[in-house]
Amino acid sequence: MGALLAPTSAVVYGIVDFAGGILSRRAHFATVTFLGQVGGLVLASLTALVVPAGAVRPGDLLWGALSGIGSGAAMHFLNRGLSHGAMSVVVPVSAVTSVALSVLCGVALGDRPGSLAWTGIVLTVPALWLVAGGRPGEGGGVRDGLLASLGVAAQYLALAQAGPAAGLWPLAAGRSAAVLVLLPTAARHARRTTTALSAGAVTVGAGAALGLTLFQLASQRQMLAVAVVLASLYPALPVILGLLLLHERVTRGQTLGLLGAAVATVLLTLG
Repeated sequence: MGALLAPTSAVVYGIVDFAGGILSRRAHFATVTFLGQVGGLVLASLTALVVPAGAVRPGDLLWGALSGIGSGAAMHFLNRGLSHGAMSVVVPVSAVTSVALSVLCGVALGDRPGSLAWTGIVLTVPALWLVAGGRPGEGGGVRDGLLASLGVAAQYLALAQAGPAAGLWPLAAGRSAAVLVLLPTAARHARRTTTALSAGAVTVGAGAALGLTLFQLASQRQMLAVAVVLASLYPALPVILGLLLLHERVTRGQTLGLLGAAVATVLLTLG
């Protein structure tokens, strides 16, 4: 079941990132991020009430809160990068780096990836170098993608530490923490936005919470490193949609780097 839940999480995340990127170009990214976390809080709370749970320990909620802070930071930098950078570059950079970081942290926690996984980790370095060496003006998007990857890794790793008996309450605690952390930034950049854009941002955030819910269920059923890698296959969707619908262009070097990142992800999955 875990092998099915994680890829489904990837599909949901792919759709969410594409939609969030579009919204971040039409409204301030801080507003989009904050409203998204509000939408995620609503869905996570409702889901937590429905899914059976045993004893919820304070430690589980704390890990969930730490995960939410990582998630909020990840979406902040990701949406900032998507507001001015190419979707086909920013999203893969954040994804492949977070995978490598998560696998390395998983090793520290007891996971034992094989030689293919280590090869994939090594391959991420030249792949990201090629992606970052793209057209002028893309550097900021790459930097935001790298910063977002730190948040994504923290999100996955912290949430995986919560006990299965806690159900989905750690996820709800995470969304609460993210809303509180992002509120000051959102207030500073508060701008009047349309009802449609606000509703879209809330919906996107609910979708992100759904994707993270699927990941949490997957991580409870298989090795953390494998669940992270499978869930991190999501860049394929925004990359394809960005190239087809937004007519984004990448250099030959960036194309080679993106292919390298894809190979690295496959190796991490098989390893």
